[in-house]
Amino acid sequence: MVVPIGSDEWPARSLLGVLSPPARRDLLGLGTEVQFDVGAVLLREGDNDQHVFLLVSGFAKVTATVENGETSLLAVRAAGDTVGEMATMSGAPRSATVTACGPLTARVSQSGELRRLLERNPVISMALTGMVADRLRWANRRRLDFRGYPAKVRLARLLVELAESYGSSRDEGVVIGCRLTQPELATMVGAAETTIHKVLRDLRDEGLLETGYRSTTIRDLPELERLADIRTPRGPGPRRAAADPTSDR
Repeated sequence: MVVPIGSDEWPARSLLGVLSPPARRDLLGLGTEVQFDVGAVLLREGDNDQHVFLLVSGFAKVTATVENGETSLLAVRAAGDTVGEMATMSGAPRSATVTACGPLTARVSQSGELRRLLERNPVISMALTGMVADRLRWANRRRLDFRGYPAKVRLARLLVELAESYGSSRDEGVVIGCRLTQPELATMVGAAETTIHKVLRDLRDEGLLETGYRSTTIRDLPELERLADIRTPRGPGPRRAAADPTSDR
């Protein structure tokens, strides 16, 4: 496939979105292209492989097994993001599983390739470090949300963050192109599945949200932001036709 270089093609908060065109071109030149169908596993928790994926199109879910044996959704990753970079850089086993939400294209490279690129290109190295730090801050903020906000507000905050990071503006609203199940949403906001079922119904009844096959549409983003009790910086916002939160460690 022809990979776009322009920053407008990538979510602004993704790794590719923050890089300059030359640095973006260097990163996109790393490794080889691979494609996955919906449900395909890119990385598996506990494995000791040493490669990293740069997502070029599509969405992926990051999950891990908790103490009771159930699977917990940790984050969503989209085009412009990397997955597997922490295990690649540290040599530790994978701490999460990454699964394609739908058709997905990525570039896969081995740890040695990534290390050499980071050594010769400090711009990419600093950007990747910043992205990892942002993911840690996101995880810490999520823990604080669990203590400080009711479930409806926690879910609204999560949906706003996903919309601002990965949403595409359409006539019907802001579309998040990765359909999240109610159990997955429940694990991400620390609430019971029955509670999330009620909250989603309330948001739909209030005209703020619409759920469909493999997608979630936010019908009124400003009102959802008000409910979420956050102030989102206004910039370019979600893109109308874009190529489309802890990573796999």
